[in-house]
Parts: sequence; structure tokens; C-alpha cells
Amino acid sequence: MNSLSDLSMIHYGKSPSEVLTKDGSYPIVGTGGIYGHAKRAMFSSAIVVPRKGSLGNPQLIESPFWPVDTTYAVIPKDRVDIHWLYYCLLNFDLTKLNEATGVPSISREWLLKIKFYNPGEKNQKKIAKILKSIDQTIEKTEALIQKYQQIKQGLMHDLFTRGVTPDGKLRPTREQAPDLYKETSIGWIPEDWNLTSLKDLIGNSSIVNGPFGSDLLTSELFDEGIPVLYVQDVKPGYFLRISKAHVKPQKALSLSFCNVKAEDILVAKVGSPPCDSCVYRFDEKAIVTQDVIRIRPPHNVDSNFVSAFLNSYIGRKLIRKISIEGTRERVSLSEFKNILIPEINYKEQFDIGRIIQTNQNLIDNEMLFKNKLLNKKAGLMKDLLTGKVQVKTD
Repeated sequence: MNSLSDLSMIHYGKSPSEVLTKDGSYPIVGTGGIYGHAKRAMFSSAIVVPRKGSLGNPQLIESPFWPVDTTYAVIPKDRVDIHWLYYCLLNFDLTKLNEATGVPSISREWLLKIKFYNPGEKNQKKIAKILKSIDQTIEKTEALIQKYQQIKQGLMHDLFTRGVTPDGKLRPTREQAPDLYKETSIGWIPEDWNLTSLKDLIGNSSIVNGPFGSDLLTSELFDEGIPVLYVQDVKPGYFLRISKAHVKPQKALSLSFCNVKAEDILVAKVGSPPCDSCVYRFDEKAIVTQDVIRIRPPHNVDSNFVSAFLNSYIGRKLIRKISIEGTRERVSLSEFKNILIPEINYKEQFDIGRIIQTNQNLIDNEMLFKNKLLNKKAGLMKDLLTGKVQVKTD
């Protein structure tokens, strides 16, 4: 085991006030990333570790830069691989070093005392190579997710302004066939589409939010039972259970007015912006909290179509008009029910929803792959950086 003082030199960052410039060539790096640019650099490469404020993860900077005065710059000594040391620091919970009662901070003395298992220079490089390869794959996966998300946004723009023909293809553009379109309060839409309120399309009683106040108490939440769904579980286009709360079956029965089943639509009443929407696709029944709207479409309304419309730029524009500013931006249920939505035949709804969901499936698959990579990386860091698993340098 070697302490960080054995492995590196630690320098204080400095205030960027004297080097900050609009046309600087060197990034000014703080705990939150790049703050600006400087006319000169302090170090050619280093690991930036937070000193005050947010004690987040360290950053590896491999080109000349200027560290701000709320950070430390960790410079590896000879025969110490910078990537290996970076992963060692990344694997360490820096918040354990906080010794302040007010603004979180880490003293240089405590930082120098951290100890790491040192496998030697060859093994350091091998471990770093393994972990870097996973990071590169994660980066490529994130780029692919971003690409699919951009494609999805373009698809939704076209599908909710042009719709599709009976054979599932986009209608010609308005420039190509102006007689196929009409102007409405939500913009240009196909001539044979109509507009209606969400409550008239779905049914007023089928759009509800969860229990308020004493209807669901904290003391009634448990680790097992019927899942309780929160705003944090609703993402734009997909459901991701993050919350852990449950209620007893008898409590869920008393809250049956806000229960959730497969193909229901979930909408986050609060957020930035509010009204992220997704389709619940699980057989497991659940209930929603007061900040989640549950929509149960009738047989002639496609869930994917409605959810995608709420996430589209048109839906977002309509929701923005009814958003209530506050600590958290939100919408009222009554106003939400009155937003306008295209009323079209079920076949076209289904085709539009299917096209968007097919693209979302690609995003979901890549996100699942990314999460697997992150879990694999965490496991490898735990094993390789502690010496639990030895690497072979041949």
C-alpha cells in the first residue's frame, strides 16, 4: 500500500482572475467542469480533485489547463501511471474526507494520507488500459444514444405535423402539397385531422393524479408491497423505476382510483419542464403519487401516440403555456386536461406511435448496454484497484 504522498505531488489551484480572457487557449477547470479559458496554463496535465464546495469526482485533464482555487492538481511521480492513479481516486469516496461543518472541504493533509494498493508500474498500465477501454465503449454508447435521440426528435416533428398515409409513409410536405394541410391554433396539421381536448379524447374520469395529504402518509410506505410511482420514475419516452416505496395491498385497494396497469400513460406534473410522459408497460400493478398524472386511454386511442405527442415540441409548447412557476415548475390537472391534441383515426395513431416507439426501443437498448458497462466498470475497479484480482501483464 502507498499513500497518495508516495505516489504524487499535490498543488493548490489558483484564482483565474488574472488569466481569464475571452480568447484564451487554455481551459479553466473547476469542480463543475470548464469555467472559461485562460491566456496561460499552470499544468500540462493533472488529476483535478475538488478542495471546496461540491466534493464530486476527480477529473483527468491531459492537456495544458488552469485549475481554480477550489481544487487541487494531483501530479503523479515518476513510474506512476496517471490513468491508473485517476481511477484509484475515482474509486475512492472523497466525501469521507470532508472535515467542515459548513461548506464541504478537503484538507491537503488528509488527501495525502489516502492509501492505494500499488501493483507496480507494468500492472498499473495494464489496469488503466482495461478501464480505459470500457470508458471508450461507454463514450461511444452515449454518442449513439444522443444520435438516436436526435433522430427521435426529428421523427416526432415530422410525424406530428405531417402524419402518415395508410401505407405508413409520411405525407408529402406542405411545400410539396399545400392542399393536404390546414392552419390551426397548434400550427399546420393534415387537412383530415381535427383538434380536441385531451379530456374529450381520453375521457375526463380517466385522467387522474395520485392522493393528496392525509390520503397517503409516509408511515404507510414500506419496502415491499404494491409499488408507488413518483415523478422521478417518469422519463420522456420511457419508465425507469428509481423510487423504492410500496404500500400494503389493502392500502392500494383504497387508492384504486389512481392505480396503474400496463399501457397506462404516466405524466410528471412537475419538472423542468413539467409533463415528461411515458407508457407503463409492466403487468405489475402500482399507484401514482399526487405529482404524477395517470391517463388510461380508451380502446380507440393509442397510448404511444398520446405519450409521444406530450413529449413532442408541439406538446411541450402547449404545456409551457399552462405551466405554473414556483419552487418547482408544475401544471394543474384541470388545465392539463384541456390541452389540445390531434384527433385522428386509430390506424394512423398506431402507426405514428409504433414508429416513435421503435426508435425509443433503440435508445432503451443502448441505455441498458451502457448501464451494464457502468456496472462492469464498477466491479472491475473494485477488484483490480484493490488487488483482489491480479492482472497478467504478458
